[in-house]
Amino acid sequence: MPFERRGCCGAGRPAALRQALVDAALELFTDRGFDNITLDELCNTVDVSKRTFFRNFTSKEDVAMAPLRELWAAFLADLNHREPGTRPLHRTLQDSMLAALNEMPPDGWTDRAARSHRLAQSTPSMGANNLQFCARTVRDALEVLRERFDIDPRADQRPRLALDIVVAAFHCALDAWSADTGNLDTATLTTHVRDAFDAIPGALTMTPALRPAS
Repeated sequence: MPFERRGCCGAGRPAALRQALVDAALELFTDRGFDNITLDELCNTVDVSKRTFFRNFTSKEDVAMAPLRELWAAFLADLNHREPGTRPLHRTLQDSMLAALNEMPPDGWTDRAARSHRLAQSTPSMGANNLQFCARTVRDALEVLRERFDIDPRADQRPRLALDIVVAAFHCALDAWSADTGNLDTATLTTHVRDAFDAIPGALTMTPALRPAS
């Protein structure tokens, strides 16, 4: 189904304009392929100029990954205010991830997030861009930990390892969730994430036996 051409997208409403660009990009990229859609075509679909586009996003990759980047921004914001208490650090990180999921808008965010993830898996340039974004997010999270808590990730490897493990678990959950096209809702994603977090201790102590020779 062709994408409906938007009007002025609500002049003076930056959030509505950003959302229109994200929706148009995800629909066009999913239907016709990321590399087959030019930036000019995307802007024309939403009836905005390139200048307006670049006020909101840095690239085609950026607009396509916007739903998941919204989640990671919420994760960093929650971590920046969360009290660690007496829980292990990886539990604090998990709590921030689950809180961020709970803050995502109910009106179509999960569908957009699933489309973004599938596009990143099938598009090399998006995958590479996403790896760079993940690296920046990890650095930002480590800086939050250094500033707020009595730890120094520059001298202690454990915070980085804890963060990497939590991020990897989330990505495992995202893979499983996005592959199940019948249950693309926040509750199901949260269940996948909790299951992945629960599997972390077993993953670190798993000792597999050698497969018997056939």
